[in-house]
Amino acid sequence: MNKHIELVKKWLADPDSVTQEELDYNRDAAAYAADYVYHADFYEAAAYAAAAAAAAYAAYATYAAYWVKRYEELTEQG
Repeated sequence: MNKHIELVKKWLADPDSVTQEELDYNRDAAAYAADYVYHADFYEAAAYAAAAAAAAYAAYATYAAYWVKRYEELTEQG
């Protein structure tokens, strides 16, 4: 499993279990992986999920959950 997705899932399950610094770092690292390392749809999905979680607003939880699900769908096909 992707470590960026794992952190987002942890945040979705319990927002207090992850610090804002962890979310920010995760967002930046996931974006770097998607843009410069892996150029794959599932890494883009992980980056979007991480970005939504880093916003750390309850309204973004639905968006983050959508991208986690999309990541899982893409990795099952691959």
